[in-house]
Amino acid sequence: MTASFKILLMIILGIESSCDETAAAVMEDDKRLLANVINSQIDLHCIYGGVVPELASRKHLEDIYPVVEQALQQADITLDQVDGLAITQGPGLIGSLLVGLSFAKALSLVKKIPYVGVDHMAGHLVSVFLGENKPEFPYIALIASGGHSSIFHVTDYFHYRLLGRTRDDAAGEAFDKVAKILDLPYPGGPIISELSKNGDPEAISFPRSWLDPDSLDFSFSGIKTSVANYVKQNQQLIANGNEKRRSTTETANICASFQEAVVDVLAGKTMKAARNLNVKTVVLAGGVAANPRLREVFRQQGDREGFAVYMPPQKFCTDNAAMIALAGYHLFRQQAAVTTLDMDVYSRSRLTELA
Repeated sequence: MTASFKILLMIILGIESSCDETAAAVMEDDKRLLANVINSQIDLHCIYGGVVPELASRKHLEDIYPVVEQALQQADITLDQVDGLAITQGPGLIGSLLVGLSFAKALSLVKKIPYVGVDHMAGHLVSVFLGENKPEFPYIALIASGGHSSIFHVTDYFHYRLLGRTRDDAAGEAFDKVAKILDLPYPGGPIISELSKNGDPEAISFPRSWLDPDSLDFSFSGIKTSVANYVKQNQQLIANGNEKRRSTTETANICASFQEAVVDVLAGKTMKAARNLNVKTVVLAGGVAANPRLREVFRQQGDREGFAVYMPPQKFCTDNAAMIALAGYHLFRQQAAVTTLDMDVYSRSRLTELA
């Protein structure tokens, strides 16, 4: 389907189904968020310690129509009032993405509504504009989540240059794996953050992987292994004593020390990128951006180095359709011809292919 239209006032319906959240949002231009509905699948996947792709796809099939309907009701509009559809095209779980894309194509075909595919990471890069405090271009942005740890130089809504990426585990993935090592529930980020409040971040000297002196890439597999080795050694020590399990204090210290190591690297490399390019604005986005300690360190280091630091409200850090709707709106403004019905999903972000 191809359409030409003059953009005056647009109502965008955004749909996000890249992983384990089925989400829909309605935006009026890029100014007003009329509805934001997120149906999380955490309860479904937590017993497995991670997302099961086949289960995620099936749950999206069950939830996508009710979620979209709820978003329209929350916005107090009908489909006939929607001017454009914005759908996550990738990256993500192929089956999950196909559910959202197929649903959007059906709406587009039946209701004659133009649609655009949005790169999930592009959504995160502009999610900061969903908050009250909005940055100006250009800025350095860190996207930290379960699947991505990447640094971008963002010059406008459509142009991003990849500066560094994870070479193995992403930050959020490392949180999940360490939580599993410690017999903590999934997802690992929130519980580790909570336990860290009662721990000593200097109790254990876990390694910081800075890689090459000039590198802006990340590697978190080493710290995950270090935590596993520490826990194994600690369990052996406890087995020789009177205790049968790790103490609450010890668990809190492990969490705090691990979190501090990850935060140091994430913040340190992002600030280094800003210094290298002489960019005075820094943005933090992605699911891990909801971590209170990371947000605190970003602000502290930004103040110390004279950088303006922006981050989305915590509710817009994790996967959501509001950021997809926002990015979609700007794509509509950029192009008069919208995506054709033969559009397919992709598993890897096209933004990461820019390096």
